[in-house]
Order: sequence, then C-alpha cells, then structure tokens
Amino acid sequence: MNRTVLLCAAAMAALSLAACNKNQASNQTPATSDVNSVSNTSSVGQAEPVNHAQDTAGAAVGSMSAATLGSHDTGAFVSNAAQGDMYEIQAGQIAEQKSKNPEVKAFAKMMIKDHTALSKEMGPLVKAAGQTPPADLDQRRKGFLDNLKAANAGDFDKTYMDQQVAAHDEALTLMQGYAKDGSDAGLKAGAGKAVPKVQMHSDMAKKLQAKIAGAKT
Repeated sequence: MNRTVLLCAAAMAALSLAACNKNQASNQTPATSDVNSVSNTSSVGQAEPVNHAQDTAGAAVGSMSAATLGSHDTGAFVSNAAQGDMYEIQAGQIAEQKSKNPEVKAFAKMMIKDHTALSKEMGPLVKAAGQTPPADLDQRRKGFLDNLKAANAGDFDKTYMDQQVAAHDEALTLMQGYAKDGSDAGLKAGAGKAVPKVQMHSDMAKKLQAKIAGAKT
C-alpha cells in the first residue's frame, strides 16, 4: 500500500511539472487527462525538460501498474509484457541510429536481441493462456519513443538510459509480481524464467546511466 501511494504521488508530481513546463512553452498541445497518454505530446520542437517530466510521469504510472494490476491479472500482465518488449526493440533501433556512444549502441543491440527472444519465448505461453497480445504500443510508450526521437545529440544517451532504467525497473516488478501471484501456471513459469535476464539488463542499464551522468558533470 505504501509503495502504491508513493508511486501515485510521484506520478502526480511529475504530471504537475510537465503541465507547468507546457504552460511556459509555446504552441504546445494541452495535457490530456488520460494517464496512458502522459508522454504522448512530445515533439521535435519541445523543450527537453518537458520531455523529461513526461518520461518521469510515464515511468511512475508504469511502475504503479506493474506493481498492482499487472502482478496478478493475466490480461494486464500479457499486455504490459508484450508492449514492454515492443518498446525495448523500437527504442533500441532508435538508439542504434542516434547514439554516438559505442557502449550505448552495444546495449541497444543487446536489448533488440534479448527482447525479441523473450517475446518469442512468451508467445506460446500467451496463446496457451487464451490471451491475445496487443498489436501496437499504448500512448505512454509511444510517448517515450517520441521523446527519444526528439532528443538532441547532447541529451540522447542520457534520455535513452534514463528510460531504460525506468523500463527495466517496471519490467522486473511485473515479472517478479506475476511469477509470485499470477493465476496462469505457464505464464508464471515464463515470468520467473525471465526475471534473471531482466535483472541483468537493469543492472547494466544503471551502471551505464551512472557512467553517462558522470561524464556530463
């Protein structure tokens, strides 16, 4: 309960910051009331602090969802796991094109490879559970990708790695939660099997995030 309250507070604080920054920027689209669209109003001309605030809010919403509904509801788990893989693959493709940092590009290549494999491994389990994964990303994750595309060269690596740390924290919460409390035996086993890989990704992302942050100071 305390975790959920803190996550809600973080989401609301980030949303307030994003709204404040939007009001100070010109020609911005008004904020939507749909939390899943919190990061979907970014554009190439939008200020980096606004995009960062949107990413922060989107991460808080995703973490809250993973820790609550996604940890036990099969439909929510399948939807979030599938979209998490799709986001990782598409974000990795953007990073391979835009990053000039060899370590970031190598990490992105690993994300494409590993999340493609994870998606394929989960496919038969999802089908056996009578579920249909989404065909496209939700507005929240599309917003993350928009902000990656909009990031300038000097901010790109930090933006990408900040997103990666948040995305893998969310994925780890989702996989650990469903492995513990999920109702479908096959998907529970699949989630449990995925945990070590996601944990490894999370650890790598945090180390690279810290390295990039240190280089910018």
